[in-house]
Amino acid sequence: MNSYEMKQQARRERLMARAQRLRAVAEGLAQRARERAAVIPFGQPILVGHHSEKRDRNYRQRISRAFEKAAELERLAQATAARADGVGLGGVSSDDPEAVTKLKAQVQELEARQEQMKAANRALRYGDDSGLQALGFSATQIIELKKPDFCGRTGFPDYALKNNGANIRRVQRRIEALSQKQESTTREVKGVQVIEDADENRLCLVFQGKPEESVRRLLRTRGFVWSPTRTAWVRKLNNAARYAAQSVLDTLPQ
Repeated sequence: MNSYEMKQQARRERLMARAQRLRAVAEGLAQRARERAAVIPFGQPILVGHHSEKRDRNYRQRISRAFEKAAELERLAQATAARADGVGLGGVSSDDPEAVTKLKAQVQELEARQEQMKAANRALRYGDDSGLQALGFSATQIIELKKPDFCGRTGFPDYALKNNGANIRRVQRRIEALSQKQESTTREVKGVQVIEDADENRLCLVFQGKPEESVRRLLRTRGFVWSPTRTAWVRKLNNAARYAAQSVLDTLPQ
C-alpha cells in the first residue's frame, strides 16, 4: 500500500468512525424519546383547558423533536457511511503515485476487451460457437449475443466498439499528461518560490514572509490553501493551478 492508498484508507476509517458516532447519538436520542413517550398512558389525549395542557404539549413536542433529530442523524450517518464506501472507487486519482502504472493496466484491459468484441463478432458471422467459447463466453452469453437488437444487429454493435476505443484514447491521454509531470521543478518569480511537486501532485507558492492580506485573499479566491506542513500556499497541480498562480504573481510588485 503506497502513501496515497494509506491516506485513502485513513479517510475511509475516519468517515466510518463518524458514521458510527452519529448512529450512537441517534439511537441515544431515540431511546430517550421512547422512554419519555412510555410515561404517557396509551391513548391519553391532551386535556384541553386543564392546567396541565401547556406542560403536556411541551412534553410531547420535546419527544417529537427528539425523534426528528434522531431520524436526521441516522440519515446523516447513512450518507457518511456511503461516502466511506465510495472512497477510492472514483477511478485512478492523479494524486496516486502509482497512477501511471494503474492507468496502463486499465488500457491493457480495455484493449483486451476491444479485441474480444472484434473476435466475437467475427465468430458470430461464421457461426463459430466453439470460437466464442474459446473467447470466454458462456452458453447463456452466446445465446444473448445471437439475439438481434432493435436494428436486427447481433453481437457487439459499432457504438460499443467506438465507445471502448474512445475510452482507450482518453486513458492514454491521461497517461501522457501524467508522464510529463514526473519531475518536480522549482523557479522563483518576484521573490516567490513556485514549486511543482510531481510526487505529491501539488503546486506550491512559498513567499518570503507573510503576504499582505489582499494577496492572501486573492490566493484563497484562486483556490490556494495555506499548508503549515509545507509553509506554502498549495493547490492541486494542473494547468488551472498554473494559470491561477500566474494570475496571483502578476499582481505582485517587481
